Order: sequence, then structure tokens, then C-alpha cells
Amino acid sequence: MIRGTKATQLLRGIAIIIFIKIVSWYFNFKTLNFISDQVINWGVVVLVIIFQPEIRRGLEQIGRGSVFTPANVKEVEIKKQIDEIDTALQYMSKRRIGALITMQGTTGLEEYIETGIPLDALITDGLLINIFIPNTPLHDGAVIIQGSRVAAAAAFLPLSDNPDIPKMFGTRHRAAVGISEVTDALTIVVSEETGAVSFTKNGKLITGMTHDEYRKFLFEELGPKDTKKKHFWQKILSREKSSDEGDQK
Repeated sequence: MIRGTKATQLLRGIAIIIFIKIVSWYFNFKTLNFISDQVINWGVVVLVIIFQPEIRRGLEQIGRGSVFTPANVKEVEIKKQIDEIDTALQYMSKRRIGALITMQGTTGLEEYIETGIPLDALITDGLLINIFIPNTPLHDGAVIIQGSRVAAAAAFLPLSDNPDIPKMFGTRHRAAVGISEVTDALTIVVSEETGAVSFTKNGKLITGMTHDEYRKFLFEELGPKDTKKKHFWQKILSREKSSDEGDQK
């Protein structure tokens, strides 16, 4: 409910107050114990006021979450999102339109969303294509997707300083790797020079996938997680690693 929001900092403050209460009770600091009691007693009312946006957001998430949503409905929605993204990727790839799309995982991306222009729009191929058309106000930067919504465009992502990234890859690819090093987000890059579609995840740059492979990859990442199955991206990395070892031999 609160991951990626400023409420995380408030919770740290609450933890400090509880710690002070325990210390004052243990050492019998009467004045400090009285003050902490008053803070805790009135804190419930204060928390409802302070956390009102987060509580509302959490209840909305529960209402549209997996508890009340059939699995087949969620699968259909995910496939529709992938279709929209895939159509946009194919269009931009053929015309060599550079693009940078970051899809939030469990780690919040609010601090990066705040650097861009908020949109809060449904994911559609037309929207994604229009954002990255050259010389338009939003084309420079990253699109950030949260769930089924385009949260922001023209956002700035941290650049990776990994020396192993080939020199042929530019700023978009370094930004994609950079965000994957500090979060669990999945990022898609369309090269402006070659039109090639690449992906980054967990600090890894994944290139050379076919159309069918990257559609399967997207569904593996965005669809329901099965811990018994090996993630498709791990298979791709394993295949690339085996290929590299074969070349060395």
C-alpha cells in the first residue's frame, strides 16, 4: 500500500516513537513515558488524516486486486497490454524511432515519475508511438508504466557506469541498465540507430531476441508468477552465457 510513496518516511517516524516508548518504559522515564503515551493515544486520529491518500489508494488496489479479480480476466488484460506495447514497438522499430519504456515491478518508481510529466493514461499503442515521435515535447526521456497505466513521460532515469556495456549502445541503453541496477523494473529500449528492441532486467542488458521470444518474455514478466518455472529472461541469459563460453573454447 505504501511502497514507493512518502508515507514510508512517516512510518520510520512512527517506529522511532515506538522505540522511545519502549525505552522510557524500560528505564522508567516518567515524563518521557507520559509524552509518548499522549503521542500514541492521539496518533490514531492523526494517522488517518496523514495517510488518507495512501489508505484510499490501498483500498482501491485491494478492490481491483487478485482476490476479487478472476485469474483469466487478469490474463486477458495482460495480453491486451502486451499487444498494445508490441504494436508500438513494431511501429517504432521499423521506422527507427528511439524509445525508452520502464515498467514498474515491486520497487516504487515515484522519485523518477516526479522528474517527468504526469499522464495517468491507459496503455495504448497510439499513445506510446505519439510520445516518442521526434521533436515532440515528450519524446526525450522515459515513459514509466505502473500496472495498466502510463504514469509519466519524459522522465529521467539514472545512467549506469558499468564498463561492460558495449560502446555501441548510447544513453538510452545506459539509462535502461541504470534503472535496472537500482530497481526490479523491466525496461524496453528501441534503438534509434538500428531499430533493434532490447530489454534490461536486474542489471542485465538482453538483446537479439526474436519477436516471438520477446512477446513470451513480456508475458513471463508481466503475467502471473510461477515460482516453479524458470523465468524466460534467465533462459535467455543462460543461452547467451553458454554461447560466450563456447566462443571462448
